[in-house]
Amino acid sequence: MSQPLLSVVITIYNEEENIKPLLDATYAALAEIDYEVILIEDGSTDRTVAEVKKYANERTKLIIFNRNFGQTTALAAGIDMATGEYIATMDGDLQNDPTDLPFMLNKAIDEEWDVVAGRRAKRKDGFVLRKIPSKIANWVIRNTTKVYLNDYGCTLRVYKAEIAQNMGLYGELHRFIPVLAKQQGAKMTEVDVKHHPRIHGTSKYGLSRTFKVMADLILMLFFQKYFQRPIHLFGGLGLMALVLGFLINFYLLVIKIMGEDIWGRPIMIVGFILLLGGIQLITTGIIAEIIVRTYFESQNKKTYSVKAIYQGVVARPDLIPESDPVRVNGED
Repeated sequence: MSQPLLSVVITIYNEEENIKPLLDATYAALAEIDYEVILIEDGSTDRTVAEVKKYANERTKLIIFNRNFGQTTALAAGIDMATGEYIATMDGDLQNDPTDLPFMLNKAIDEEWDVVAGRRAKRKDGFVLRKIPSKIANWVIRNTTKVYLNDYGCTLRVYKAEIAQNMGLYGELHRFIPVLAKQQGAKMTEVDVKHHPRIHGTSKYGLSRTFKVMADLILMLFFQKYFQRPIHLFGGLGLMALVLGFLINFYLLVIKIMGEDIWGRPIMIVGFILLLGGIQLITTGIIAEIIVRTYFESQNKKTYSVKAIYQGVVARPDLIPESDPVRVNGED
């Protein structure tokens, strides 16, 4: 079987009423494309699996989890199973529209984008519980990570396969996929996509995810800035605390020598806390450095990624005699 052009990864969880219209719409939208559909069934408790088996065509793979692992793990499994040159992701609740996929795929190919992200231009969700928290989260993520997308919550995206399959998805980092892609040097763009109100089933999201997003954001900022050099974060904070603690305790020592009573002063407690905290932070930075080195060296991982290698490129054309033909990429 030849490699398909597009693999569409769809996560589904308790979506039995959405399966038939979802598959019908997806197959119709991709009729002119060499595609495969990979459905990740994330531990549903209804008849979702039976509905997929009833309506899936020969280009569809169904991956069934033995329990609910969450959207990030489901996306990671689908991406791992994908064989296409490009990989698209979308939700299985019919709010994403598969008719946007051909346009997004063509844009990725024609304009050589690594990631084409969807932006829900006319979002059909509740204003207070969904839109306002989403706008706040998007603003915070955009301005802290410096990855300037408008809609981090839209699952509808198209990726080059090598980008998608090297993002290292785990935990609940699906909200930060653009940041993970950017860390690999991906070229990204954003396009308006259609968005529909949910007709069947219930939303799996609520306000409680806001706290998870903020916690994950802290992790992403650490990955983005200090993953390969954690000592710069922990060591820097530790040295600051150590110096402040030393100055405070030196001041207390001086006034003690001058005859003042320093016992019971709050500043003395602060000084000791800063000294001990500084030592702990520096120690944490050293341990983190050892862990990072173990992570890379034990698995022969590289701290860089190479986009392309060209053989035969002349580095110093001024040294080549005019009579000699210059060969670039193996061509005269």
